[in-house]
Amino acid sequence: MLERYFQLKAHNTTVRNEVVGGITTFLTMAYIIFVNPSILAQAGMDQGAVFVATCLAAAIGCLIMGLYANYPIALAPGMGLNAFFTYGVVLGMGYTWEQALGAVFLSGILFIFISIFKIREWVINAIPSSLKLGIAAGIGLFLAMIALQNSGIIVENPATMVSLGDLSSPSAIYGLLGFFVICALAYLNITGAVMIGILFVTVLSILFGQNEFGGVVSMPPSVAPTFLAMDIEGAFQISMLSVIFAFFFVDLFDTSGTLIGVGQRGGLLDKEGKLPRLKKALLADSGATVVGAALGTSSTTSYIESASGVAAGGRTGLTAVVVALLFILSLFFAPLAGSIPAYATAGALMYVAVLMTSSLAHVDWDDITEAAPVLIAAFTMPLTYSIADGIALSFISYAVIKLLSGQGKTVGVAVYLLAALFIAKFFIFV
Repeated sequence: MLERYFQLKAHNTTVRNEVVGGITTFLTMAYIIFVNPSILAQAGMDQGAVFVATCLAAAIGCLIMGLYANYPIALAPGMGLNAFFTYGVVLGMGYTWEQALGAVFLSGILFIFISIFKIREWVINAIPSSLKLGIAAGIGLFLAMIALQNSGIIVENPATMVSLGDLSSPSAIYGLLGFFVICALAYLNITGAVMIGILFVTVLSILFGQNEFGGVVSMPPSVAPTFLAMDIEGAFQISMLSVIFAFFFVDLFDTSGTLIGVGQRGGLLDKEGKLPRLKKALLADSGATVVGAALGTSSTTSYIESASGVAAGGRTGLTAVVVALLFILSLFFAPLAGSIPAYATAGALMYVAVLMTSSLAHVDWDDITEAAPVLIAAFTMPLTYSIADGIALSFISYAVIKLLSGQGKTVGVAVYLLAALFIAKFFIFV
């Protein structure tokens, strides 16, 4: 049955390879079941409900990707997007977490729309590559800022806005230690480096009496506090437009890059370098975002960590199905997730930040009209505490700089339209 459905022989794989691939992928991305509830709880959401929503959204997304698109690509609530949800939209802009969930839901619907009507290529091609690189780097620096704050390494300063905190404090020591351990394990190609680093710091803090142990296994908490709690009507505000666009664009870029990257790693691309059944893969991703918002979590997206499972032998949707089953099994580890302190996840955030800011290496620094908007995107996201504002300012700067330098004709119409919308947001619909 598995052979017929997933076409294992045609993909030169076996059930064993798929299971090993699924387990490997899960271990490399399982940190999200600890990190996501910790981040969204700071927005006022019930941590137990978010834990369940995280596991279920990931499981459902993986099942859709595996059974519908037949790809070894796993999904879960995305890093960066969850930070933007809490620190940018709720704590920064003052919206309720219900409105933020409504914005996530609408961004998912928009994603489904462009996937069905094949607008995806037009949207992605219209966005300059430099802005994509700048946005990725900006999210990375945004995560780094959050990690440094959560661990007390940087603190508020009335004179300079931020300054160095007390590095001798337990939170700073554990945050840095976790980061060092994760980086070392990643360099040594240890599977599950991020999760091991988080658990190592957690256990250490419990042993030294600086954290309470809540247990390991129990029945799953109730998802009722967040289930269908999104405020869609509240998300229909002019001021929320940039938020919806931010969720949409980041998810679109992240998903497209992940699908192509993992597909190339697994030899899944066709002769033209394109991914077959791309529409199905995009619908799986966008559908998971909608389902995740309904359950009570930020945008669900494809994970680049899926490449580790592909490297271990996964080639078909059976790999994603195995990941889904492991996420369902994780529902019974809520006490362990609740025992993870913020400083234990800080190292993971800093590690992801390193990976995301590496995109700056591909920027054309010799062309100032390309490089300047990149730095604007990268710097404004952490400094304004908003991915949405960073995206908006990068689009505006790109359009204006190109226009003033006589290269206006090289810029797509979509960039000018979006820049005009963002200008209206800042100066008209304040």
